[in-house]
Amino acid sequence: MDAIMNFIEQTGFYKLIAEFDNYWGNLVMILVSLLLLYLAIKKKFEPLLLIGIAFGMLLTNLPIAEMYHGELWDAFMDSESQYYHSYGHIMANGGLLDYLYIGVKTCIYPCLIFLGIGAMTDFGPLISNPKSLLLGAAAQIGIFATFIGSILLGFPQTAAGSIGIIGGADGPTAIYTTSLLHPQLLGPIAVAAYSYMALVPVIQPPIMRLLTTKKERQIVMKPLRQVSKTEKIIFPIAVTIFVALLVPSATPLVGCLMLGNLWKESGVAERLCKTAQNELMNIVTIFLGISVGATATAKTFLKLETLAIIGLGVVAFGVASACGVLFAKLMNLFSKNKINPLIGSAGVSAVPMAARVSQSEGQKANPSNFLLMHAMGPNVAGVIGSAIAAGVLIALLG
Repeated sequence: MDAIMNFIEQTGFYKLIAEFDNYWGNLVMILVSLLLLYLAIKKKFEPLLLIGIAFGMLLTNLPIAEMYHGELWDAFMDSESQYYHSYGHIMANGGLLDYLYIGVKTCIYPCLIFLGIGAMTDFGPLISNPKSLLLGAAAQIGIFATFIGSILLGFPQTAAGSIGIIGGADGPTAIYTTSLLHPQLLGPIAVAAYSYMALVPVIQPPIMRLLTTKKERQIVMKPLRQVSKTEKIIFPIAVTIFVALLVPSATPLVGCLMLGNLWKESGVAERLCKTAQNELMNIVTIFLGISVGATATAKTFLKLETLAIIGLGVVAFGVASACGVLFAKLMNLFSKNKINPLIGSAGVSAVPMAARVSQSEGQKANPSNFLLMHAMGPNVAGVIGSAIAAGVLIALLG
């Protein structure tokens, strides 16, 4: 009988009932994880990553599962602790999710994700129309506007930088920036970033319609010129050199992005390109999602600042989308060949979803209008722009 009672007392069910005051937050987080699983599976909100994030959140909040130990990472970050930056301490005392989280902490996962994105991305529309780079840059205003707003609301500068990067609608960049600047907010920021990426078709159209007239949405743009293979090979090399010299802290992200693209465009590394696009991308996505979800513990997530982060995140994304549209309208004042302002909203780096939204809204106004390739220019420019913005924030605040 004693053995049976001992077993019962070691179960999570017993802990939840006997120590409810200590574990009620875990129950709330378990419900949140189930909600995210529902959104990912039923509503298809970024399922490739959101399922992993939600399940990691579920695992880390199960009582006595010992999958993730926030206190070990607190000691890792505490400069006065004897375990400051000691991965050995993590390896000796951590659980499975602690080991996987090392890939986030060392920023390996986001960089490998960018490697895969580069291998899947065609920079042809951007090379063909370099002006679209300006639209990608304009959309990054949302990042810095939210950064300033977060500081005014009382967030520390490092936290404000992490919150602002949500406006780029780029999950890996948000994770990369937050893990370097303010890792305590990694869970809420990752959930917010990927949620808003999934909600691009919901959030952007009202902003696009509000800021444009029907006549502007009907603008038909000239076909893009054909880009040569030589241009496509030179582009990733040139961008890497330029960004590395201008913003060295952005080099890991941009360098991996451009290496993947160079494999694709060179035509002589097909095996590596396919591996980056498929096997590597899939493996890293699994590890990244689960380990990021593990940081969303009740202790770190159930705070008023989490609601503030989610609210500021949608503001950042909305401002970024609006700035892209407004800058396109500004460019039309000085341009002979008019730009359809709808492609400006694609300056956020949710590739290719934001470009598809521009295409969809353009066809609603003019069924014969095809904006997808034009929108891909600012869309891929937004990927580069968000990485550079992250590098600037890391250089200023890190």
